[in-house]
Amino acid sequence: MDGLEAEFNLKLVLVSFQQCLSEEEEVLLDHYIAGWKGLVRFLNSLGTIFSFISKDVVSKLQIMERLRSSPQHEHYMSLQSMVAYEVGNKLVDLDRRSRHPTSGCRTLLRLHRALRWLQLFLEGLRTSPEDARTSALCTDSYNASLAAYHPWIVRQAVTVAFCTLPTRKIFLEAMNVGSPEQAVEMLGEALPFIQRVYEVSQKVYAEHSLLDLP
Repeated sequence: MDGLEAEFNLKLVLVSFQQCLSEEEEVLLDHYIAGWKGLVRFLNSLGTIFSFISKDVVSKLQIMERLRSSPQHEHYMSLQSMVAYEVGNKLVDLDRRSRHPTSGCRTLLRLHRALRWLQLFLEGLRTSPEDARTSALCTDSYNASLAAYHPWIVRQAVTVAFCTLPTRKIFLEAMNVGSPEQAVEMLGEALPFIQRVYEVSQKVYAEHSLLDLP
């Protein structure tokens, strides 16, 4: 995927998620993908600790990019148009993964769940004191989001891996926007946009009873 080797900069993620919602609050998939590419660069900058998530995210982004460049690409302009198209044409496996394991609805739902974890974790970094344990912040965020969708053995391995996370200061410096204080300030600007994208997406999935796709 182009651009995933570039250096992470929180400003670029902020811009992508600012542009992610149209005036009608449609979730525009090109900007959603761009925002996630930036977040993957952030995860990768911290070493292999988050590879279990970033590798899965990259594979999902590749699926979404293929859909955006497919002959049906006009149906994949936004989350709303994608859901209408796939549900209307029975392109979503509602009960079990069988005929459409890489449907856009299923693929984006996995990204949606991961976005919630990252949003909670970054909010924890923003609001926590300087001596906060990042392992505890990350574990709490994981337990409140992705853990519900992972088997026990994965949850145990992930929790142990989080114990090796770098300090809060290193996380903030990795955002490449200046001092830790400047990173905290920019997180304060970026996170409301990420949260709103999450909320709108959650509502769309809930309205179509798609939150538990297999």
